[in-house]
Amino acid sequence: MSNPKVVIITGAAGGIGSATAHQFAGKGYNVTLCDIDFQGLSVLTGVLENKYGTDCLTLSGDLSDPVYLKSIIDKTAEKWGRIDVLVNNAAWRTIESMRTMQLDIWEKTLRICLTAPAFLTGWAAAVMEEKQTGGVIVNITSMMAERTSGTGSAYVAAKGALESLIKETAVTYGRSGIRIVGVAPGYIDTELSHDYVDQEGENISARLIEEVTDAVPLGRGGTPEEVAEAVFWLSSESASYITGTTLLVDGGFKPNFSKYSVKKQQFPDEF
Repeated sequence: MSNPKVVIITGAAGGIGSATAHQFAGKGYNVTLCDIDFQGLSVLTGVLENKYGTDCLTLSGDLSDPVYLKSIIDKTAEKWGRIDVLVNNAAWRTIESMRTMQLDIWEKTLRICLTAPAFLTGWAAAVMEEKQTGGVIVNITSMMAERTSGTGSAYVAAKGALESLIKETAVTYGRSGIRIVGVAPGYIDTELSHDYVDQEGENISARLIEEVTDAVPLGRGGTPEEVAEAVFWLSSESASYITGTTLLVDGGFKPNFSKYSVKKQQFPDEF
């Protein structure tokens, strides 16, 4: 490809971010990889370069740092002269309710999960408008924005606001040929899904996962690759008339009312 398209992926060292990087690299994109995990980014960069011959820009830093945040856009534009896709994937959260939430935790969660995507969107869109290339911005939200647990106050607030921001910015930038969309994963088997502990510090992730998947019509959690496929499809010309909306990738969990163990008690011959 003589003039490859360019994608920026935040949270690139994690499960969904890494799978998304493979998707775009495999399709010939130049890739800016962003994450606080320097070692993880280094490993991923090596894999992408060796497997696909990808040209990577690796930028490790903290998304709550405004200087680092702006440098992502500036360095990408400086290196390749264009930005075609931005994937706002990075997330950070604690598992707690408003009963224990501290102001600094609340503010850090919103900075990483809402403020960073908002300003990366604005700055990336400015480059797209200047180059008159159009582009796509994909925000990874969460099923929890609408189906909450009571134990993720700041995270849920940030993801809910991000879904509203998708609608707002799609209207703002639509006439510039910029599409802004969301992908809302349900339970996806990533490292972030295995850190649930009880008050004694015992990891109870396996039990919680079993409870959740009991209510998923497809009977399992999703994979990072399945989310990455959705991200890439929304970024492609196949989705050229889709903007201002969020695609739910949850195996049917959100609309389901009861667990399958309960359904089986009611209708043993059917479930």
